[in-house]
Order: sequence, then C-alpha cells, then structure tokens
Amino acid sequence: MIGRLAGRLEYRAADHVLIDVRGVGYVVYVSDRVLAQLPGAGEAVALYTELLVREDILQLFGFPTLVEKEWHRLLTTVQGVGAKASLAILGALGPDALGRAVALGDWSAVAKAKGVGPKTAQRVVNELKDKAPSVMAMAATAPAMPAPEEDALIDEGDAPSAPASPAPRRAAARGNAAAQSEALSALSNLGYAPSDAAGAVAEAAGAAPQADTPTLIRAALRLLAPKE
Repeated sequence: MIGRLAGRLEYRAADHVLIDVRGVGYVVYVSDRVLAQLPGAGEAVALYTELLVREDILQLFGFPTLVEKEWHRLLTTVQGVGAKASLAILGALGPDALGRAVALGDWSAVAKAKGVGPKTAQRVVNELKDKAPSVMAMAATAPAMPAPEEDALIDEGDAPSAPASPAPRRAAARGNAAAQSEALSALSNLGYAPSDAAGAVAEAAGAAPQADTPTLIRAALRLLAPKE
C-alpha cells in the first residue's frame, strides 16, 4: 500500500499531477482545491495517498492532510460515491466545511459538488453523521501536509527546491481545528451525545471561524440549551 509520496512535482493536468520520487513517476489524482494549493513544476511536494485497486486499474489519490484522506475513505463507503465523486465533494467544500455540512445534516451543501445529486448528498450526510465527530476531533492532532525529504529532490547535483506552502493559512486552519476538537471533548465530558455536540460545534464554528475554545463551548452550549 502506498500511503505517502514525497518528491518533485513534474507536471499538472486538469485532475492529476505527476510526482517524481527518485526517478519513478507517480500519477496522483487530486481535487481542484488541492491542485490550487500545490507548488509549481519542479518544486518539492508531498501528499498522503490512497490507492484504489480494481481488476483493470490502479489509481492513486492524493491529500494534503490525514483528515482529508479519512474523509475520502468515508465518502467512498457511501453508495453512489466513487473516488472521483469524493474528490468533487472535497474540492467543493474542503474537509472543514464538509465536516460542518455532515454534522449539521446540510445535504444541500454537499449537493453543490459537481456530479453529486440531491439523493446522493442526502445519503452522505445520513450515513456519515455519526462518524463526523471522530473525524472532526482528529483534525486537532493529525499532522498537516508532510514535508518532502530533501534528498528525494537532489538530481544530478542540483540543490533542492524549497516547497511553496501557504503556511500561515494552514496554521490558522489548524488552530481552528484544535479549538473545535477541544470544544467537542468538553461537550462530550458534559454528557452530550457526540452527534449533537458535533452539530453544535460545527454551527458555532461556522458563525465564528476564528473563535477560540471557550468561545466555541459557550456558543455550542447556547445552541444545545432546551428551547423554551
């Protein structure tokens, strides 16, 4: 099983890239969102990968984080969602927005992905709602895009290229993921069901993307309070 690739990005296509790893080229399919985040040709790149094995084909799919890879794995367990449809959903929403959509049962957000109809979108939120809390919690501790090894980039004496990565944006997203995870844990300790807690935290985080842990907890508790 190929779970991770680190090397030099050789070229981009509409839905995939070619990564050279010590002279061996790997074709890796990625979402539109991931494609836009990757560096230019000739630069360092690293992706977590999922290998699809069929009788007539082997395909690699690439993800910048283990959380996104886990969402891909879960999405492809839903009837009617293949690997390409999963990439379309992740490309349209990203892992954080997908987590919120599933936790809140917002199938219309999932249906915005190209080629995903209302019935399939409803199956996604219905079948994955109970699994959303664990993936949302995973976002706080899972490593981000792995750093390419420098020795994988050395070719005929050339110095390795520095990876072009949007570090500040990833750091901010990671901070918000950590706050959501901590809020989920706190609500679970208070006795709230995981799916209810995840829905409240997702709604609170959607309203205040930069909120810290205490702010998210207070907002989620207000949402969970019995309505008079």
